[in-house]
Amino acid sequence: MSATTSAPRAPAPKAPAPRAPQSLRPDRKKKSRIVYNAIGLLTFVVMIFPVYWLVISALRPNAEIRSYDQTLWPSSVTFDNFGRAMDYANFGTAIKSSLIICVTAVVGAMLMATVAAYAIGRFRFFGRKGFMIVLILVQLLPPTAMLIPIYLQLNDLGALNEYWGVIIIYLVSTLPFATWMIRGFVINIPRELEESAMVDGCSQMGAFWRIVFPLLAPGLAAASIYSLINAWNEYLLAYVVLQDNDKYTLNVWLANFTTSRGVDYGALMAASTLIAIPVVIFFMFIQKKMAAGLTSGAVKG
Repeated sequence: MSATTSAPRAPAPKAPAPRAPQSLRPDRKKKSRIVYNAIGLLTFVVMIFPVYWLVISALRPNAEIRSYDQTLWPSSVTFDNFGRAMDYANFGTAIKSSLIICVTAVVGAMLMATVAAYAIGRFRFFGRKGFMIVLILVQLLPPTAMLIPIYLQLNDLGALNEYWGVIIIYLVSTLPFATWMIRGFVINIPRELEESAMVDGCSQMGAFWRIVFPLLAPGLAAASIYSLINAWNEYLLAYVVLQDNDKYTLNVWLANFTTSRGVDYGALMAASTLIAIPVVIFFMFIQKKMAAGLTSGAVKG
């Protein structure tokens, strides 16, 4: 018998427990995807239903619109409502007024917001952070709270019942948010591009217009659709400032369908559908740039 004893052996490792078959595992990702898709579909239905009802009501006969028995689809489709809406007084002048006011306000706001955003994003000056905070705080003020001061100021300037008075209001109201949005794109553009252009002989503003401004297209698209929707759908300020029927914008013109004898709901729905078409067309043209603008501008800043 040997004097030395052998060391005790370590216990053998336990065999791993058999795994459950892959088919028996609950696919949590698939279930969560189904839930999210259902929530998204429900949200889409809730949001699109008013638009659907607007268009369907524009295609219904007036007798069916006033009926208590409403269906999701009209029993008969008619375009008479659109004809009455377009034949209504001042329809052409309302289109002209809306186009003049909205296009001028949007283009002016985009130019001013682009220059202001470039100055805020590229230069450092006293009060810069405070100015950016003020831009956001201004957006918190409701337009109705400023209605009386705006009216008195426009009256002193002789801007009542003038296109340029409404244009100034729309331009100023959309300028802060547009400036803040475009600033995010200015920050994301490398300074080296401007410096290379200036080395080749461009001035600071020359490099801005030739190099930076074309790269701001997604931001300009996102800001312009926001400005256009605000200006195109605004009612109260245009109703207060403009006083002649031949200068009313389309939203103010819609009030003509409500009279002491009742409301022509069919023509009202048809006119509302016609008013929404220009914004939808504009959005379809710039939707790709707008989708890029809503995401890429928020990476920095």
